Amino acid sequence: MSTPESGPGELRLGASQVPTTTEIPRGTAPTPGVALAAARVPGGPSVPDAEPIALTALIQRYANELFTAPPASVAPGSATTSTAAPAVPVGAPVASAPLGGEASPPTSAFGFSDAIALPTAPSAPPAAAPPAAAPPTSAPTTPAAPSADASPFTSPLRFDALGDLGALPLISFPLLDDTSAPALAPPAATPAPDHALAYELVPTDRPSLGPVTGTGFDPHVLRREFPILNERVNGKRLVWLDNAATTQKPQAVIDRLKYFYEHENSNIHRAAHTLAARATDAYESARDSVRRFINAPSVKDIVFVRGTTEGINLIAQAWGRANVKAGDEIVITHLEHHANIVPWQQLCLATGAVLKVAPVDDDGQIILAAYEQLLGPKTVLVSLTQVSNALGTITPAREMIEAAHRHGAVVVLDGAQAVSHMPVDVQALDCDFFVFSGHKVFAPTGIGAVYGKRALLEAMPPWQGGGNMISDVTFERTTFHGPPMRFEAGTGNIADAVGLGAALDWLMRIGVANVGHYEHELLGYGTARLATVPGLRMIGTARDKAGVLSFTLAGQKTEQVGGMLDQEGIAVRSGHHCAQPILRRFGVEATVRASLAPYNTCDDLDALVAALHRIQVGR
Repeated sequence: MSTPESGPGELRLGASQVPTTTEIPRGTAPTPGVALAAARVPGGPSVPDAEPIALTALIQRYANELFTAPPASVAPGSATTSTAAPAVPVGAPVASAPLGGEASPPTSAFGFSDAIALPTAPSAPPAAAPPAAAPPTSAPTTPAAPSADASPFTSPLRFDALGDLGALPLISFPLLDDTSAPALAPPAATPAPDHALAYELVPTDRPSLGPVTGTGFDPHVLRREFPILNERVNGKRLVWLDNAATTQKPQAVIDRLKYFYEHENSNIHRAAHTLAARATDAYESARDSVRRFINAPSVKDIVFVRGTTEGINLIAQAWGRANVKAGDEIVITHLEHHANIVPWQQLCLATGAVLKVAPVDDDGQIILAAYEQLLGPKTVLVSLTQVSNALGTITPAREMIEAAHRHGAVVVLDGAQAVSHMPVDVQALDCDFFVFSGHKVFAPTGIGAVYGKRALLEAMPPWQGGGNMISDVTFERTTFHGPPMRFEAGTGNIADAVGLGAALDWLMRIGVANVGHYEHELLGYGTARLATVPGLRMIGTARDKAGVLSFTLAGQKTEQVGGMLDQEGIAVRSGHHCAQPILRRFGVEATVRASLAPYNTCDDLDALVAALHRIQVGR
C-alpha cells in the first residue's frame, strides 16, 4: 500500500493473546492479554514523540471497538461511505466501549463514530514492514450501551503501554481526516510504522489497589522511595518480582548506611573515643529496633547474625549439641527451606537423634492431624517455617507451637519469609526461638537476628570463640559475657546492623499490617490473572498465603522462562528455591516464582502475565 506524503496516517492493531489464533474473534470478549499497536505518521515524527497521549487515546477507542463489537452485516472487503462525525482532535479524551454491548448500525465500514487525523510532515517514506495479519472476515460496528441481553462481560477495557516493539505485521485501519471519503478495506501489506508499542488489554474493573484507607499507605507513592525501581533492564522498566530472594532497599536505608560511613564508622564496645561511642549507640539502637519489630521482651534476647541460615545453625550448634541425644526426635515440615533441614540433619547424624517430617496436602497446607501424631515424649525440638518461601503457604504457627509445647518440645520459628508480609509478635506466638534475615525485609544483606527466650539463651554455651564475646581470658580458662554478646564473636556487621534498624523503623512507620492487607489483595489479583495463561500450573494453592506465586508453564523450562522474562525487564526466580523436598512433593524439580513486596502494583503483575502469554504463543 502506498501512502501519500500528506496522507492522514494509520493506526494498526493486532492481537497476540487470542487463545488459538492471531485473528481477533468478533462478538466475543478476548482473554485479557497483549495487543500490538502501531501508529504511523507518513513523513512525520512518531506519534509518541509528537503527541505523547495521542497513541494511547487512539488505541483505547479503536481497539475497544475492534475487540468488543459483534460482526457487522457488511460483506468482507466491501467499502461503505463514512458518515462519521467531524474529526476529534488528536489526544482528546476517548471513552472505552463496554464489553458485550449490542451493536448499533455501523457509521463506517470500520464502525468508528469519529475519524481522527494524525499530523503530517514531509520526510522520506518509511521502509516496508512484514506482511500484515489476515484481514478480519467482517468489519466491527460501534458498540452501544449494554442491554439486558448483553454478554456477561460488561467491564470496559483499558490499554496500558508496555514498550517499544518496532515494525510488526498487524491488521491496519486507515484513520481518515476526510470524513466524506470512503473507508478503505484493510490492506494485505502496509509500510513500516514510525513507532510501534505493545499495549496490554486490561479490564478496567481490576481492583484499584491504591492507598489503604485511613492509613496513609500508598504503593504508588512508596515506589518512589526505591531508587533501583527506576532502572531499565534490556531497555524496559524494571519489574522486580524476586522479593522472596531479596527485597530492594528504600532511600531511608541507603541514606542511613551512607551517614554511618561518613559520620559514625568505628568498631564498637571497645574504645572510649567519640566515633566508637556513636557506632556503639547506632548498633545497639538497631538491636532495640529489632526488639520492637518482633515484640521481644528485652534487647538481651536479640542476637545479631548474618541471616536466617546462620541463626538456625547457631541454635543447632549451641542449643542442639547441649540438649539433643541419641533417640531424641526433631520434627520439621515438608515446607522447609534447606536452611531449616540441613542443620538438623547434621545434628541428627552427630547425636543419633531422629528427624521426622510433617506432611502437607495437595494445596501445600500442613496436615495438622499428621503433625500432631509425630509429636510425643521423644520430641525435643520442632523447627518450622512461618511462611513457605517456595509456595507462600502461611503455616498455623501458633497452633503448632502450642501442640509442641504440650509435649515439652522447644520450637524454632523460621520467620525469613514472614517478616516483610505480616506483623510478628514472638510473645504472642510463644516460640522459643525466632530467626530472620534483614535482606528479606528491605535491609542490607549479611545481617539478621535470632530471638531466644532468656532462660534458653543463658543456658546455651557459645558456638564460636573470639573477641567481643568474652569478659576475661587466661591461658587456663575463659569467662564469657552473657547473651546476646556471648553469641557475637569478633567484629560484627556493624553498618548493616544499623541498616537493618533503619529498615525496620521505616517499615514500622508504614505499618506491617497495612503492607499485609495490600499484598493480600495484590496476591488475589495476580492469582486470577495468572489463571488466564494457557498451560500455567500454580504450585501451592493454600487458603492462607503470603505474596508468593509459584508456577510452571507447560512445554517450557523454568530457567528459559526466567531468561525470557528478563529480556522484558521482569525479574523472577527460576529454580528449586532451596526447597527441593516441597517441590518434589508436587512432582516438579523447579518452578518460576514471582514474589511480592509493597512497592509492587497491578501493573507489575499485568506485565508478567502479558509476557507469559507471549511466551506461550511463541512471540
